[in-house]
Amino acid sequence: MAINFLDPSTLGLGFLFAGALIISFIVFAVLYVYFALVWQTIAKKLKYKNHWLAWIPIAQWFLLPILADKHWGWGFFMLVPFANLVLFIIWRWEIYVKRKHPGWLSLIPILMIIPVVNVLAVIGDLVVMGIVAWNK
Repeated sequence: MAINFLDPSTLGLGFLFAGALIISFIVFAVLYVYFALVWQTIAKKLKYKNHWLAWIPIAQWFLLPILADKHWGWGFFMLVPFANLVLFIIWRWEIYVKRKHPGWLSLIPILMIIPVVNVLAVIGDLVVMGIVAWNK
């Protein structure tokens, strides 16, 4: 059975897929810029001279342990499936404390595994990261 790409129902699915792809790309780009601005601002406020590393995708993994006063080599653990989550929370805890905010706020991403509060946890984490970055 051949697929007729000029069939209106097939075209509709194609446009739907293309639209979803474009929206996903826009959301990804906006979140990427937001996270880069957050981590660059935090790095500047913690007086780290290479704050521009927040804009380089893989270099971001190495920026977090540096800001948490660990050796940059710990960033390689971001490639290890369970360890990356644990270390990410630990490093954020230490960074939040250095910025004079409660460290327990770094535990908010754990709530993302609960389906009912998933979206609220994501929004809450984005807000907390912004507060940590731009609050005096």
